[in-house]
Amino acid sequence: MAGKITQSTGLGDTGLAGGGRDSDDGQLGERGRMQQKRNIQIIEWEDLDKRKFYSFGVFMTMTIRATVYPATLIRTRLQVQRGKSMYNGTLDAFVKILRTEGVRGLYRGFMVNTFTLISGQGYITTYELVRKYVSRYSTNNTVKSLVAGGSASLVAQSITVPIDVVSQQLMMQGQGEHLTRFKVKPKMMVATGKHRVTFGQTRDIIVQIFAADGLRGFYRGYVASLLTYIPNSAVWWPFYHFYAEQLSKLAPSECPHLILQAMAGPLAAATASTVTNPMDVVRARVQVEGRTSVIETFKQLLAEEGFWGMTKGLSARIISSTPTAIVMVVGYETLKKLSLRPELVDSRHW
Repeated sequence: MAGKITQSTGLGDTGLAGGGRDSDDGQLGERGRMQQKRNIQIIEWEDLDKRKFYSFGVFMTMTIRATVYPATLIRTRLQVQRGKSMYNGTLDAFVKILRTEGVRGLYRGFMVNTFTLISGQGYITTYELVRKYVSRYSTNNTVKSLVAGGSASLVAQSITVPIDVVSQQLMMQGQGEHLTRFKVKPKMMVATGKHRVTFGQTRDIIVQIFAADGLRGFYRGYVASLLTYIPNSAVWWPFYHFYAEQLSKLAPSECPHLILQAMAGPLAAATASTVTNPMDVVRARVQVEGRTSVIETFKQLLAEEGFWGMTKGLSARIISSTPTAIVMVVGYETLKKLSLRPELVDSRHW
């Protein structure tokens, strides 16, 4: 009997011990699954179906540009004006432009700006390819994001600057035309006596720029643009991933990653905008006023308007960058999700 009891007890102990290990393994497995859900997985270039990626990408980029263009126009006018000669701030500028120029006034230069779709695709492609290349030498996500973001901005700005030079001149027409060197030619409407800008306004500006400055005129402010947007892009991506990771630690494990990413985007945009705004003010003045020296423009701005001159247009920039960042992040991450290769779809938590 004693032998049976001992044997039974031994078997019972073994069974309990085994059950304890199974329970621990189950808990560890569950924690691992929870952690996997919590961690935001980055979709890399090799995970994508490129045909879908580019097809959806054009639509996404166009939507973003149309959404935030009015804020971009307001920011440009605020940055170029002397002191508060035209507007007292972002809201004041919005109301005055809408009142005197109508909705069309908020979209001056938009059609020529749509050519930046090319630079948008160039940016996305460069970012993803450079990120893939850097991953061969470093697994650090911050390093990959910083290098890829800066490189992508370099390529994009080389395409964008000529388009920006023309579109910014068009943005300044109307209330701000006295601040720019080039003006579109108005055509009188006999019936009403009102001025109507001809459809050849873009051509007018291009001809005037070329006549005054030659081909170099279309790259006016190129250095200032690089000094603005390379740091902006290089800062935005690391902070975007940083904020997303921090939010994922605070949020419930079942929280959709897209919500966390949509919150991280504006935070990163506000951070990058604040850091690079002084150079953005200088860039706008160089391009609109036809200046040649970034350093002299910076010195004059500092002498005339002090430290606060460096913050001009910052609120408009943050206001425009917030919806831009949300739309861009949601659009971009959704684009990547939709473009994911079929065999990888079920392996990702969203």
